[in-house]
Amino acid sequence: MANWLQHWEDLHMSPFGFTPDNSDDPEKNKDGESVDFAAMMAQMQQQIQQQFSALGMSAPGFSATTEALPKNIVRDTAKKFVTAKGSAPIGANDVAKVEDAFAIAELWLNEATFFSQTPATRNPAMARTDWVDTTLNGWQTSVEPLAIGLAAAISELLNNANGEAGQSEAENAMQIPVGMIATLLRSFIGSLIATQLGQSIGGLAASVTGTHDVGLPLVEPVYPALVPQNIDEWGQDLNVPMDEVRIFHALRESAVARLFAHNPWLISYIRTAISDYGKGIRIDIDAIQRQAQEVFDNASEEGKEFDPTNPESFSIALNEGIFTPEETPAQRAALTKLETVLALIDGWSEDVVTLAAGERLPNLVALQETLRRRRATSAPAQQLFATMFGLQVSPKLAREAATFWKAVREVKDLEGRDRIWSGILPTSDDLLTPQSYLVSIEIPDDLSGL
Repeated sequence: MANWLQHWEDLHMSPFGFTPDNSDDPEKNKDGESVDFAAMMAQMQQQIQQQFSALGMSAPGFSATTEALPKNIVRDTAKKFVTAKGSAPIGANDVAKVEDAFAIAELWLNEATFFSQTPATRNPAMARTDWVDTTLNGWQTSVEPLAIGLAAAISELLNNANGEAGQSEAENAMQIPVGMIATLLRSFIGSLIATQLGQSIGGLAASVTGTHDVGLPLVEPVYPALVPQNIDEWGQDLNVPMDEVRIFHALRESAVARLFAHNPWLISYIRTAISDYGKGIRIDIDAIQRQAQEVFDNASEEGKEFDPTNPESFSIALNEGIFTPEETPAQRAALTKLETVLALIDGWSEDVVTLAAGERLPNLVALQETLRRRRATSAPAQQLFATMFGLQVSPKLAREAATFWKAVREVKDLEGRDRIWSGILPTSDDLLTPQSYLVSIEIPDDLSGL
């Protein structure tokens, strides 16, 4: 990876690593030697592939492709993580227990939300590997705008650099094959993001309790499903009957499934926020080099040698964000929008589940406290967005959202609370003042003065 960064620095600074003379041969450098672009590309490709080999996976060929985010890399990486952690197969007993939990949950939810039950279209019980396969298309659709944004930013960076080089050289200067270099870098960046996403999905597969535990729309058509192995591990050492644990998670899963099924625009809203973030990506090569140097320096100070061929060092570099472009105001706005809607979904689900369970689940308070505690340190959405965007979904914001939805329900009713999803969503500031928010969205009876 350090070698790739050095290549990028060389290509950028000189420009693209070459300073042609004024000879008549456009394929010669300033020393009169022929420049073999094919060999240069092959060398860079080999170095990049070595980095992926060090991680135990194969990199794709760097040829023109219509995939901004290679699905095969996402799938293979996620499956490697899941296989390493273990995925218990689903038996008839698992299916029966999950079906019973959903039957109870759906009945209770009918009294706690205005949104009706969604039909089950597939098996409601999933193994970890099933969860990866089932949600893969949803991940692809949600995160692909990030890869597209980076690809566009890379093309812009290279075109600008080549334009500057053209202005400073003689008319017969060698033309740098920007298209060839851009294709290579776009393929590499796409593979890099796909690897990160695959790692995130694989890690999440070992902890998510259901299809909608992450709070994102990942399946179409929308339907609820649980991961029995993870629910069993979630309920260990709680001193709570597993039937209660299972019903609790069935309530949460079915509530969010109902929300997405009855508000398809919400799915577009979330994906648009991610797309807006991707469109705002701008690459500052100097900032990336500066961040990289900081990572290397910090590693040295801690007595660690940064080895670009070492998977652990590679992961540290990714987690430190040395290849993350600097955030623009437009991107910050997109992330705020995303963080708020995720908190609203989480808070709404908590209010619905609390109302639905009532006194029917004797250990509801303990289950909710366990959920809050675990989400404060390792919430699925936090893991994902911290890795992909550097976004920290605040547990505090989710608590404020739950309080907001409860206050709205008490002022209005179930239908009044749930119909807010079809209008103007509250901002993070609105969560602290639900009464003012309700006043702001009211339509006056007399519109003549407008």
